[in-house]
Amino acid sequence: MVLVLVAIALLAPLITHLVGQDPEAHHEDLIDPLFGTPIGSLGGISGDHLLGVEPVSGRDIFARIVYGARISLLVGFLSAIVAVVIGTILGILAGFFGGWVDSLISRIMDGLLAFPQLLFIIALVSVMPNEMLGLTGTGVRLFVMILVIGFFGWPYIGRVVRGQTLSMREREYVEAARSLGAGRFYILFKELLPNLVAPIIVYTTMMIPTNILTEAALSFLGVGVKPPTASWGQMLSSAIDYYDSDPMYMVIPGVAIFITVLAFNLFGDGVRDALDPKGSR
Repeated sequence: MVLVLVAIALLAPLITHLVGQDPEAHHEDLIDPLFGTPIGSLGGISGDHLLGVEPVSGRDIFARIVYGARISLLVGFLSAIVAVVIGTILGILAGFFGGWVDSLISRIMDGLLAFPQLLFIIALVSVMPNEMLGLTGTGVRLFVMILVIGFFGWPYIGRVVRGQTLSMREREYVEAARSLGAGRFYILFKELLPNLVAPIIVYTTMMIPTNILTEAALSFLGVGVKPPTASWGQMLSSAIDYYDSDPMYMVIPGVAIFITVLAFNLFGDGVRDALDPKGSR
């Protein structure tokens, strides 16, 4: 399922071309002019519109779900990468050097874990300019979301890496490297880091669904991507006004989020069992 989702996100233009739909094309002729809801049953589902059309605008829901996958997975993956890079570097430094380095980094982690991440992102995105670093509009919002979600996510993986490093730095192979004259950074990146790859990979796969939910929540609250760019959270927000007259408009993006998050959570569990066989016994 994870591979299918990634393929859908990467091949979104080809998929929508094959079904003959544009995510931004309006079809007012398919909308009831009196109530603003799709004509027909189940939100206007038909052979041409596989998941129906949106109220008022008549945009194809299938095409927008496919393009919405790109936003969710882009934010989920890239923010996880940002968190992993920062968390791995600071976590391994805290665990290996100990002392004031460990105390300083640990206090920073505690402070960030107690910080209201969602409120900070809402406030930050609200005051961001429309143009920054060559990006405009949606690009700026995506850039800010990825950086902020990743920045506030690194303490979680930083704690895991720090704990693993504390237990590994006294192992025999580390003592052997020291006795052979290996320097600190050689031990860090040649002896310890390769043995931390497995827990880092496991925790990365567990972070992605959390980041996807955060992006959906921000778009739902109106501080994520803006129309006409498709986003699952944005579609859920728009569906609030039509949940009684067109429930399918709310159900479809909700199911998309549920399936994606469930798939990545199960994938993370599988990776953990594969890389840590003892933990599955």
